[in-house]
Amino acid sequence: MTDKSLDLGRGPILPLLLRMSWPSMAAMLSMALYNLMDTLWLARTSHQAVAALTVNFPVQMILAALGVGTGVGAGSFAARMFGAGDLESARKTAGQVFLLTFAFGALLIVLTLANPDGLLRLFGASDDILPMARSYLTIVIFSSPCVLFFMMVNNLLRAEGRPNLSMHVVLVFSAIGMVLDPIFILGWGPIPAMGIRGAAYSAVISQSAAALLSLYFISLRSSRYRLDRSRLMPDPAILRSIFQTGFPSIIMNFVVSAVIIVYNHALVPYGDEALATLGLCFRVNGVVMMILFGVGHGVMPMVGFSAGARSYQRLIETVREANRFSLILAVASFLLLEILAPQILGLFSTDPRLTAMAVPALRIFVSAMIIIAPALVWINMFIGLGKGSTAMWLMFIRDMLLLVPLLIILPPFFGVSGVWLAQPLSSVVAFFIIRHRALREIRSFREAAAV
Repeated sequence: MTDKSLDLGRGPILPLLLRMSWPSMAAMLSMALYNLMDTLWLARTSHQAVAALTVNFPVQMILAALGVGTGVGAGSFAARMFGAGDLESARKTAGQVFLLTFAFGALLIVLTLANPDGLLRLFGASDDILPMARSYLTIVIFSSPCVLFFMMVNNLLRAEGRPNLSMHVVLVFSAIGMVLDPIFILGWGPIPAMGIRGAAYSAVISQSAAALLSLYFISLRSSRYRLDRSRLMPDPAILRSIFQTGFPSIIMNFVVSAVIIVYNHALVPYGDEALATLGLCFRVNGVVMMILFGVGHGVMPMVGFSAGARSYQRLIETVREANRFSLILAVASFLLLEILAPQILGLFSTDPRLTAMAVPALRIFVSAMIIIAPALVWINMFIGLGKGSTAMWLMFIRDMLLLVPLLIILPPFFGVSGVWLAQPLSSVVAFFIIRHRALREIRSFREAAAV
């Protein structure tokens, strides 16, 4: 299978943005739907199973921190090198992914298996759900090198203008997971019902398949990366360039993991139903957020290429069109989720207590979606420019300086509703901070374009 590379430096902005974004949007949507179906089937067994899965969210975010963060750094650097015409540096960037996958994957497996119970208690697991949470974690952690690899390669494929291939990887991953989930969780024919262990086995198989397909795509003869043994050796200069952008992205995702841990502990006084509600809100809201992230994934390589080619007016137009497009998506999604929240959540559980808590929680969760959309575009603009530190600090302000304090301050006054309110309130304040910094950056490009 081949995929012709797109020319990121020519042609109308919006059609190119759509062509760069829609594969990532489709891929991210399919991944979100897989996560949603994972939760749906587990909810058929018990709300404790959903709570156990929710407690494992920080592990997933740690994997995302290393995989997506490193991949973003590699993809941003490779896109800038392609834009500058430095093909050898871009090709060496791809070679470093293999080294980083092995190193990070082995480290995660060792650290997790050393004390899984202690890790899960840190993440907020109660005695009731600890055995189920442990069953899931000690299985799924073995596929962590596969997860890291396909996350990193996805960014490299987009950086060379082949977003369709990155989409195919995630679609295969999601499709296999969605097919295997009900079979392994609920049982089918000779396959016994395995509950949350079945969800873990499904994840391992689908992640392994995605890694193999990623390896195939980046090894194609049509690939601009041209892998060979010499480019797989450690290159300190390339690694430094990757982490110059990637390390802040890693920290950003680690911060998200820390926030989820705070969420879990904030909900402990309200029981397993509250943890299950958090899981449902994350999964449902995540469907829309994944689509918006897909737009951001299209923005990153286009901005990086334009910056490398010094096409500053084209860079500004890319950000403007991305903001318009993401805002339309956010408004439509916001209205849909606000109106249909009871019907959507009713698909997951018939427990009236869980539904009564989850419906208002979801409506509060999505209330800031309209301002989150442009903020994500601006964050991805900074990452595409190689200014990962700026993106990191903006996200740090939102999550650690605004969201975490609100998660501590609001519940004593508003109960469990205070936990749900913390997210939109922090997003509103963060929007104005991110907007101010982004507009200042864009003004500098206008000045450069006028010279």
